[in-house]
Amino acid sequence: MYLEYWGLKKYPFDNVPDPDFFFMSKPHEEGLTRLLYAVERGKGCALLSGEVGAGKTTLDKVLLRKISKERYDIAMIANPCLETKEFLQDILYKLGITDAPESKVEILRILYKKLTDNLDQNKGTLLIIDEAQFIAESTLEEIRLLLNYQLSNRFLLTIFLMGQPELVDKVKAIKQLAQRVEISYFLRSFNFKETTDYIFFREKKAGLSKNVFSKQAIEIVFEHSNGIPRIINNLCDLALLVGSGEKKAMITYEVIKDIIDDGAVF
Repeated sequence: MYLEYWGLKKYPFDNVPDPDFFFMSKPHEEGLTRLLYAVERGKGCALLSGEVGAGKTTLDKVLLRKISKERYDIAMIANPCLETKEFLQDILYKLGITDAPESKVEILRILYKKLTDNLDQNKGTLLIIDEAQFIAESTLEEIRLLLNYQLSNRFLLTIFLMGQPELVDKVKAIKQLAQRVEISYFLRSFNFKETTDYIFFREKKAGLSKNVFSKQAIEIVFEHSNGIPRIINNLCDLALLVGSGEKKAMITYEVIKDIIDDGAVF
């Protein structure tokens, strides 16, 4: 609705995990580096945690772009709120086995064969579980058991657990699983400079030739959002809409403050 007014080619602050709009902040770069290291070294389990809206899913999308599909077979579980058997069946489905058996013993047998077949083809297998804080304790226990799948002192499966901060406590509650987590990283929110750079980056990516947010506007965006990308996006998107409606030449402190005071953004 405001693209033409601001001279934009795309909406700069859409809240979708778009790798093309991925801003490589210091925390995101560090998180990506650790996850790629876990993949390349064939680690058993890595954990990435962060607040809601911190950019975990976007980071995951960028990670998938960087991993060779010829070298790795990848199963992505976006909804882990499943019973243990259904969870295992979903893993098989994501690995291309659509006719999963009902027997858990048979499921595990087929999964093990798939993992060893991948190894014979010089392919690694990666299981990525998003929103992992919702996994039932029984399923976490099953994940621990999957990490027993090893051959010649190497893991047949690398598992990424990605979720909100409470995921860390859930994993720590299962001591044997916590000991298998070789890499753990908390994806912090942006500081003020990163927030500023993030806004400038997304404006430019969307086609703006110059920044339209005043320093004071960015300061109040940072203060309200605590540097969380999703909240930054919500505020900036609405600010551009309001600014275009009011024929503003720039997004000022007052525009952002009015949006916050009206309760238009949580």
